[in-house]
Amino acid sequence: MNIFQIISEIEKVDPEVYDRLDSRRSIFKHMSGMGKTLAGAAVPLAFGAVLNKAYAQTSMAPSVNDVLNFALKLEYLEADFYNRGLGAMGATATAAQTAFRAGFSATNLAALDRIRNDEMAHVAFLRTALGTNAIAAPPANTFDFTGAKGGTTPGPFATVFTAPAVFLAVSQALEDTGVRAYKGGAPYLASNKDVLTAALNIHSVEARHASRIRTMRRAGAMNNAASQTAAAGTDRSASPKSWISGTDGGGPAPAQTAPVYAMGAAPAYTPAVITFPAEDNVTQGGVNLLTALASLNFPAVAFSEAFDEALPVPVVSDIARTFVVTGSTFI
Repeated sequence: MNIFQIISEIEKVDPEVYDRLDSRRSIFKHMSGMGKTLAGAAVPLAFGAVLNKAYAQTSMAPSVNDVLNFALKLEYLEADFYNRGLGAMGATATAAQTAFRAGFSATNLAALDRIRNDEMAHVAFLRTALGTNAIAAPPANTFDFTGAKGGTTPGPFATVFTAPAVFLAVSQALEDTGVRAYKGGAPYLASNKDVLTAALNIHSVEARHASRIRTMRRAGAMNNAASQTAAAGTDRSASPKSWISGTDGGGPAPAQTAPVYAMGAAPAYTPAVITFPAEDNVTQGGVNLLTALASLNFPAVAFSEAFDEALPVPVVSDIARTFVVTGSTFI
């Protein structure tokens, strides 16, 4: 029996098999506990035990393709949101979209169009990276950005595509979720450095989107100077800032968006070293920054503002399902 040939076959369906086993040499290290010598007949049983040990703790963990396809679902969600509100890239806006676009200043509208184009680029990249493994775009009626989930009762964001302030509120929640979701998926992409690098690049762009959206909300949709407040002389430290501060007061619509900024429960497959604290977390790498840097007299909130926190897939899915019609299994 050629053990390495068997591993080679496993590798065809699980490219990370060597990461699970550490290395070829580690196979025999795991077997060493069974005795110095193994009878030929015992080798299959011993090898089976090694594979069970390698896969028992990781069978539920997402693969690279799982992580990328989940990211693709979120990018489909975001792209559809901007396309519905602003009109698709390169397409002629409908009368309703044209009227809605008029509710934003030229500066803000240009930024929103750029964000829309970025989300479309993310979709294209992830589909290319996944190749034939990419999930198909969902049917047109999958998403309901009013939050009504396809029902007849008006949702919490009923005016999302007619009121610019509501549109920006939903946009902020989606972008903030995307930032935390990419960070949550990063550890499972470590076996493919190129993919990990690309995902982190998308993560940084999503963070810029979130910051820009906050600036728009802070200044007002019709304000043409991106960094100014709506009224001259208004205190510019007023919330919302251009970054997440603490748990962001539950976000733009706390009843629906608080989970975007809260702690996430780790799925069973999560390694012990990975946690999902809330955005008001002040401990990084085991160091309580609030305590360690107390002598510098920084505002307490500054330590949470300096770091993004990750979210696990189940929490992100629950948030995303706020905008998915009831009965859909897409997310």
